Amino acid sequence: MITRLTAAAGLLALSASFAVAQTPTATPAEPATKADSNLKEWQVAKVAKVGLAQALATAEAQGDEKGGRAIDADFEKADSKDPAHYAIKVVYPSGKLVEYGINADTGALYKTENQPIERYFTRLKASDFQNAKTSLKDALAIAEQKAGGGKAYEAEVEKDGSAVQYEIKVAGADKEQEIKVGPDGKVLN
Repeated sequence: MITRLTAAAGLLALSASFAVAQTPTATPAEPATKADSNLKEWQVAKVAKVGLAQALATAEAQGDEKGGRAIDADFEKADSKDPAHYAIKVVYPSGKLVEYGINADTGALYKTENQPIERYFTRLKASDFQNAKTSLKDALAIAEQKAGGGKAYEAEVEKDGSAVQYEIKVAGADKEQEIKVGPDGKVLN
């Protein structure tokens, strides 16, 4: 009886240590978004502690001008000088365009850069974004739902006639999807 108990305990300990050895972890000094530089961007974004919707809210709350709307968001993997972050462009009613860097692990603002709107949007005006019935934040939720619960990590805006439409990348369990959302909130693909 004792031999069987000892053998079972040894087998249990061996299988537990094997499972722990196969589980990838990030050290406290190394956030999850820095754990493996070989991962694709969507795979790193999937494990970011801060979601894109939260990063958008942080970016839109910045600045001294009211009424700014996020219009573009890119997830960027960590590199030697920057943490993993969301680069979010916010346009204000005056036409001012500001890019905010939001840390993907802490949610904190870590950089601000004024941008000329003409550099990014030759056919779009600030009023196009202010008049849009669907905001980028709403389009994110629609895209995540359409993708079956994935995590949105990038979004671009395009002009569709006289309105804006959104192209959103969503990280799923094993792949990324691209979802287009029209100005009325309807999924286009």
